[in-house]
Amino acid sequence: MTIAMSNNEAPAKGRSLWDDARDRLLANRAAVASMIVLVIIALLSVLGPILSPHKFDTVYRDYVKVPASLEAYPRQEQVEPGFERAVKRARVTLDSYEQVGDQVIARISSRREIDPRTTRYIDRSDLFKNAEIGEFSADKKQATLRADINYIHFYFGTDANGRDMMTRTFIAGRVSLTIGLLATIVAISIGVLYGATSGYLGGRIDQMMMRVVDILYSLPFIFFVIMLVVFFGRNFILMFIAVGAVEWLDMARIVRGQTLTIKRQEYVQAAEAMGVADGGIVRRHIIPNTLGPVVVYMTLLVPKVILLESFLSFLGLGIQEPMTSWGVLISEGARNLQGAAWMLIFPSIFLTSTLFALNFIGDGLRDALDPKDR
Repeated sequence: MTIAMSNNEAPAKGRSLWDDARDRLLANRAAVASMIVLVIIALLSVLGPILSPHKFDTVYRDYVKVPASLEAYPRQEQVEPGFERAVKRARVTLDSYEQVGDQVIARISSRREIDPRTTRYIDRSDLFKNAEIGEFSADKKQATLRADINYIHFYFGTDANGRDMMTRTFIAGRVSLTIGLLATIVAISIGVLYGATSGYLGGRIDQMMMRVVDILYSLPFIFFVIMLVVFFGRNFILMFIAVGAVEWLDMARIVRGQTLTIKRQEYVQAAEAMGVADGGIVRRHIIPNTLGPVVVYMTLLVPKVILLESFLSFLGLGIQEPMTSWGVLISEGARNLQGAAWMLIFPSIFLTSTLFALNFIGDGLRDALDPKDR
């Protein structure tokens, strides 16, 4: 008896290994939570400086090392002393002072006629804005000065130069994440190509290429960085080139080991029998089948590169002012820990959260791509 399939029944759709790996990854709560945290940090780093009312290099002379607070500055006790300093810079005498709501009204005097442009000295203060002078006396040596109190927020506080720590932390995230990703891409590209070529060709070529890797392993990483800094100076591009040009060594060994296994598979032997060139086999068969370990290693290499950049910046070999990175901010915060702990706390939270998230994602990818290795 023959059973005919209904025309309405759709053929069963097969599932690829990547579909199974994706489902296993999404079932890992730690990995999913880490991806959410990483996305939030990346969005803050990209959009935060754009939305922030402060620029990362703007210096507020009247707000040096002020603590992090949800309340607006200036505080009540800061208004009168700050106004007296601003008037003193204007080279006039403060006869009387009164605060009415969010406005300061004062009577000023001078030995010579008061120039209406004196208000620029008040507006240059970070505490006041919209200053104006009126109600002059007959000899114009006395006048009434009015100015609005300029309320601003520093949610992460300010640094030793009076710059907003929140904006600088977000900008530092851009730099650290960019260096981590670009250096990792450089390391992965060199390592995968070098390791796949060495493992597939084998023989003396493989031995010679691996000895080059061993020689480079024996040289200290910091030696390369110092040498590059001496020749090319400190700059942003140098950082990821220097780090990526050294970190490819581990990737080359990993891919070489995978290639030695893959090149014995039947589909590779079939391609060789059909006359496919060595370059085509490496590009079409070897490298695509090493993507699993490469993706896992990439997620673990990014935090390693960020830590290296932070270490170099801590030593003074990294990013130059006024640009900054998490490593630079942590270095500055460590020097001011006793009197300004917030300078260390906030960059450290962002850095550690990113490192933990990337490591949890790497563990989740390892379990998803190779469930037997749990």
